[in-house]
Amino acid sequence: MCRWLAYSGEPLQPSLVILDAQHSLVAQSLDSPLGAETVNGDGFGFGWYPVGSTAGSHPSTFHSVEPAWNDENLREITDAIESPLFLSHVRAAAGPPIQRTNCHPFRHHNWLFMHNGVIHGFHAMKRDLTFAVDPSLYPDIQGTTDSEVLFHLALTFGLLDDPIAGMTRAVQFVEQTGREHGIGYPMQGTIALADGATIWAFRYSSEGRSRTLFHSVDIPTLQEMYPDVPRLKLFGENARVVVSEPLNDLPGAFVEVPESVVAILGPEGYHYEPFMAGAGVR
Repeated sequence: MCRWLAYSGEPLQPSLVILDAQHSLVAQSLDSPLGAETVNGDGFGFGWYPVGSTAGSHPSTFHSVEPAWNDENLREITDAIESPLFLSHVRAAAGPPIQRTNCHPFRHHNWLFMHNGVIHGFHAMKRDLTFAVDPSLYPDIQGTTDSEVLFHLALTFGLLDDPIAGMTRAVQFVEQTGREHGIGYPMQGTIALADGATIWAFRYSSEGRSRTLFHSVDIPTLQEMYPDVPRLKLFGENARVVVSEPLNDLPGAFVEVPESVVAILGPEGYHYEPFMAGAGVR
């Protein structure tokens, strides 16, 4: 459906991974070998936290309905700034119109959210899902996507206090509502959340056949494996990415995130926790 990338580590120019990598996010917007759609040209978004950001820091965002490969402002911005934590997303619209309010990542205070996938049967469930959003949050829904509603459901169900619990309750509600509407496998996708210090990357689908998700191996290990690759010297030892598909062809550089798992990327690196384990295929 879409492709996304999340980076955490030493501050760097986002263009190094969004535009300049061998299989950069912009390259994937033109040719996505592992995606449900080969081309993701229905707009894009970029959200970043300032240098020195911590949990609670306020991010900036930039969205465009242009294809990512055709918007020179993306190059200008990602060359001009440095950031220690940023998210970027290229969109393949699954029905909702191509408009800026439908481009990821979505923002709520210090939080950024993006999604690759779909809520199957969203048209039939839309009223039930949307009306379950807390009334104080409802006015903040600006677009028409299932992804933005899912984000606000997670906020309603406690994401600010416990991101994993909030997302769990939101997905459980989507699946329960789907069953009530006769939809067998409502939830599909990968999700990225960030609060300014930590990234949570979820991989889950009701059917147990989720969209692809990978994370990079740590830079010191990669530099030891590939001492003659000069590009690796551009990154600090804490630089890490979570991506819909690998950014290069170096064997062993990326690890696939398992099904029904949340990969948590914090200052100490990655660790996994189960997510909706055993709740999928029926």
